[in-house]
Amino acid sequence: MSAELVQLVGQVGPYLTTAVGAYGVAVFTRAEDAAVDATANLGRRMLQAVWRRRDVQGRAELEAAVQDTADAPGDEDAAVALRQQVKCALREDTELLAELARMLPVGGETVNVMASGERSIAAKTIGTAVTGDNTTIRP
Repeated sequence: MSAELVQLVGQVGPYLTTAVGAYGVAVFTRAEDAAVDATANLGRRMLQAVWRRRDVQGRAELEAAVQDTADAPGDEDAAVALRQQVKCALREDTELLAELARMLPVGGETVNVMASGERSIAAKTIGTAVTGDNTTIRP
């Protein structure tokens, strides 16, 4: 098994388990949810990418691993089984490996930004942001 594969599965693992914790088995069918954090939404997109590229048996095995992980949050054995399913899919599909690698934040950086309160703004980077009424922005 290539070191690249092992490293990638290690990097995507937290996203996968966070997505399953947030979405459960609906992770395969749900659209992105603004109320769910960025980590869970990225994990959802990763699991959907794996799901789309699996055959019927592979989908059933992946779904079973997701169900086990959803049923036992915090169970490391269930999380390992889920990562193993993803690893099997990646071994069989080098294009999927590249697709998941492209999904990861650059440099493995995870950024969580949260805003709270009326007219709050939260962003990692921002150009112009206006929260007031009757504001005119001039170039």
